Amino acid sequence: MGGIVTTATLLFLPPRIGDPWRWLRIEGDAVAARGEGVPEADGAPVVAVAPADAVTLHWAALPARSTAQAAAAARIVVSDASATPQEQLHVAVGEVEGEDRPIGVVSAVRMREWLDSLLAIGLDPATVIPAPLLLPATEGFVRADLGGQAVVRGQASGFADEHGLTELITGGVAPQTLARAALEQALASAVAAPPLNLRQGAFLRRRRRAIDWALVRRLALLLALVLLATLAIDLATIARYALAADHLEAQADTIARRALPRDAGAVADPSRALDERLARLRGPGQGFTRTAAAALSAIRPVQGAEVEALDFQPNGDLGITVTVDGDAQANALQARLRDAGFAVTGGAFESTGGRLKGQLTVSSR
Repeated sequence: MGGIVTTATLLFLPPRIGDPWRWLRIEGDAVAARGEGVPEADGAPVVAVAPADAVTLHWAALPARSTAQAAAAARIVVSDASATPQEQLHVAVGEVEGEDRPIGVVSAVRMREWLDSLLAIGLDPATVIPAPLLLPATEGFVRADLGGQAVVRGQASGFADEHGLTELITGGVAPQTLARAALEQALASAVAAPPLNLRQGAFLRRRRRAIDWALVRRLALLLALVLLATLAIDLATIARYALAADHLEAQADTIARRALPRDAGAVADPSRALDERLARLRGPGQGFTRTAAAALSAIRPVQGAEVEALDFQPNGDLGITVTVDGDAQANALQARLRDAGFAVTGGAFESTGGRLKGQLTVSSR
């Protein structure tokens, strides 16, 4: 059995339509308040109490297995004691009490009506206890008034107190009426550790998953830390690349200064100064070296062609004095120069010593 609850509310389901709702507020092991109607919500758990005349109670030795397996075994036990078809009944199994376990049998329709009526007033209790099981299991029979209904409990029985029926079950022995203190203590014990909860199987209360805001805040903080770490990595990578680029630029400036003349003095931009110097050494256009190399490569395959002189002009043009065997070679020579990407001017060849001699001017297009 569990410890006594600090605060709970017992809400008695009306035995008949039109009967008032009744409730008891349990604090510690005593009744702190009572009233009719719907109790005010104060955060305390609400335990619904099913009328004694609506629930048939049995006791039987059932295997200590899962609740579903025990309920299946209980259906077999109570099948011969009920004329109602099994599919119309709701069977619930309680905790072990000695060698026997309590079994509650109630109409499935009635069970659904109770839960719907509770939802209609804004309540969805996790526990529904048959009224007789609020009384203690003692030797003989005890009696008490619960929610406007007289209830009797025996060692292995529980039922509504009705004239004629009670004497038949008790064998003519009058049940002992519980004193107020004993009743309140029994109520507190039953609420703390219900011997039988009818909310099983198809009527099991569905758990509503509450949002764990503390967990949400922790996850948000972790996500923020991950984003900050990613940003820090990106910034570190950018800084490393920037430093490497600055280092390479400094090395290039150092190499450029070494290539400049010693009398160049202090130069603000060594790389630019080196480019200008190379342009001066190379000459205008593509420069003498590249222009002459490309022109000679175009002339060399022409059979009988000989270069007698080269004249590199300040504007980047290259004058070529060449001799060939005949007009065919002169034309082939000019065609190859054009194919090599040069513009060719001149081309007036004169006969001298049995060969043709002329001067061509080639320039980059």
